[in-house]
Amino acid sequence: MVCMAGWSLAASDTGNLAGYWEGESKCTDANSPCHNEHALYQISADAKNPAILKMDGCKVVDEKSQFMGTLSCESHPDQSLLTCTGHTARQDEWEFHVSGDTMSGTLKIGPEKTLYRRISVHKTETKLTCP
Repeated sequence: MVCMAGWSLAASDTGNLAGYWEGESKCTDANSPCHNEHALYQISADAKNPAILKMDGCKVVDEKSQFMGTLSCESHPDQSLLTCTGHTARQDEWEFHVSGDTMSGTLKIGPEKTLYRRISVHKTETKLTCP
């Protein structure tokens, strides 16, 4: 889950992941402040390091999107995998399994890697607005 300098992405790998994704993010820890969310993601190459992808994330609340943050991601095309982190104190680890135009994933947090969320999204041609 650590971004590796020197990781090389083929243009086709970036192209398949780049774009807009939409779906659901469900909580797995009933004793947390977590809420189930309708999720919007935009994936693009990082302007400073094109070997890294960035994923801007929003949630929809009362029919309005709210920016949640940007993740730094690595593509692992040989495993159909996208791994990301927000580089937060929570030690967040996001892992998405890519299958065509769908991704299913998890968010694990903390040194014990507690499962916090399950995410299921699909790629959409519609430009999603995320402030």
